[in-house]
Amino acid sequence: MPFYLHLRLTAFWCFCLLLASCGGKGETEETGENPYVTTPYQLVLPSNLPQNVGIPANNPLTVEGVGLGRMLFYEPRLSRTGTQSCGSCHQQSKAFTDGLTKSIGVDGLAHSRNTMSLANVLWETTLNWDGAATSLEQQARIPIENPVEMHQLLTDGVRKLQQSELYPPLFQKAFGTSTITEDNVLKALAQFERTLISANSRYDLYLRKTGSLTPTERQGAALFNNHPGEVGGVFIRGGACHHCHFSETGLFSSPDFFNNGLDVSFQDAGRGGVTGLASDRGKFKAPTLRNIALTAPYMHDGRFKTLEEVLDHYNEHVQTTSAFVDPNVLLSNTTNGTRLDLTVTEKNQLLAFLRTLTDSSFVTDKRFSDPFKP
Repeated sequence: MPFYLHLRLTAFWCFCLLLASCGGKGETEETGENPYVTTPYQLVLPSNLPQNVGIPANNPLTVEGVGLGRMLFYEPRLSRTGTQSCGSCHQQSKAFTDGLTKSIGVDGLAHSRNTMSLANVLWETTLNWDGAATSLEQQARIPIENPVEMHQLLTDGVRKLQQSELYPPLFQKAFGTSTITEDNVLKALAQFERTLISANSRYDLYLRKTGSLTPTERQGAALFNNHPGEVGGVFIRGGACHHCHFSETGLFSSPDFFNNGLDVSFQDAGRGGVTGLASDRGKFKAPTLRNIALTAPYMHDGRFKTLEEVLDHYNEHVQTTSAFVDPNVLLSNTTNGTRLDLTVTEKNQLLAFLRTLTDSSFVTDKRFSDPFKP
């Protein structure tokens, strides 16, 4: 082999080795920027919550990505007017809701729905009241671009971030490129949201045998989990709440959608607006009940101001003729009854239990707070 060909071949193999050594966490094909190394985020899963979590292989949790996502979550430049962020409608002090009947966007317009909590979205496989999103990466785009929310194309938000001195270096550290992309903005937001874990309520401490509940609270827990009916010749009274808010998983939510008898006709089609099925009209996601005492008002349209009103609905005001109403909201504690028929005492017991689901540490945890505020 001629000597000059030998030199070229040697140079080629050295170049291939260099590319291999820089793969993944190294120099990017797009930008040729400096190699980067990320730090895996140590996500601690509470023992009484499911241990199987669906984190996308193409968006693993990293310290750098989560930190960047936290900043973007509170970044008003992602809104058209520069006055709102994700954190405007998902306020930590209210368990990442906003306390409004319906959220108000940058143009002063009211959304058609109440703001949902972001607690424990790590485990959710369908998002929003109608399940229109199936991943946090997909969901994060919706409020940014929705005309009645932040009202800005994500491309415009990316441009604003790119023009700042703050963000390009942070994207370089998190994703290996200072060229900001829509995809990486959504990935960072999703990473942060997956860390919003709430599992340190009084009820959690009770389950872990490091705390206690009062007799009234324990009776409320039993009512929550009991299906009313006769068992072994004895009638068991219950509220059957667990059918839609799964207590056995510890999440107190459901991947399914339900018509809970709010209406006979539906201004909001709910799940039916996504699937197009008549049987899904008026069905909505059963949201988590964790921190429920902090997330008023309630239901997809925020119609109930208090938990007492919510219990009154299920006990006394379910629209039994609503098409495809869930059969579990038609149960009764009275033989041949047409209502749930809980007593005043039983409703108070249920309320006492629901308040044990408040996680005070979740709403004060500095890891989730606005990094732009002292």
